[in-house]
Amino acid sequence: MSLADLMGLVLAFIARLVTGAQGHWKGAPPMAEQRIYFANHQSHLDWVLIWAALPRELRVRTRPIAARDYWTATPFKQWLTTAVFNAVYVERARARAGDAGEGGEEQDPLEPLAEALRRGDSLVLFPEGTRSHRGEPQAFKSGLYHLAEQFPGVQLIPAWIDNVQRVMPKGEVVPVPILCTVTFGAPLAPQPGEDKRDFLVRARAAVIALRPATA
Repeated sequence: MSLADLMGLVLAFIARLVTGAQGHWKGAPPMAEQRIYFANHQSHLDWVLIWAALPRELRVRTRPIAARDYWTATPFKQWLTTAVFNAVYVERARARAGDAGEGGEEQDPLEPLAEALRRGDSLVLFPEGTRSHRGEPQAFKSGLYHLAEQFPGVQLIPAWIDNVQRVMPKGEVVPVPILCTVTFGAPLAPQPGEDKRDFLVRARAAVIALRPATA
């Protein structure tokens, strides 16, 4: 077992120890199929929580999205995201998992995600593009729609992350042990004739529908 594999097991254990990292599957059993998991975004720990909630055989082919400027700022961060999590780096200054394919001459900011999907990997995506502290997700950016159109054979799995914002309150550097859950919903796909706006509204509603009644 490599050092990266060992670190992955340790981090998954710590995430489960601190948060519980419970995964609830409703309409989408944990199968080794190529998927895009898309979820609400409240904390820097969100993608770690989803990653830890997945069975190990799914984790090895599921790649989180990481902002290049932040996660390559130190050698350890870069090693962690590259060797342990096999993250897909995106340029946060150009798009936050966002509005690619709508003009301009710059490289499509979704291209690294598309390349990962062409390789057969699964992804963890936060379509809001930035963290929200208002309870409900912000409007989804168009990246999810463009990927769904480009890769119709990849399942789109909505997910709701609950309580993770309380694990790392704003301004704190030490996680607080709080029971967290990730609820995975039924696969979603664009409907014939459905435009981008309607699809994104429906995708956001699918995520919100997974929120526990007490949240």
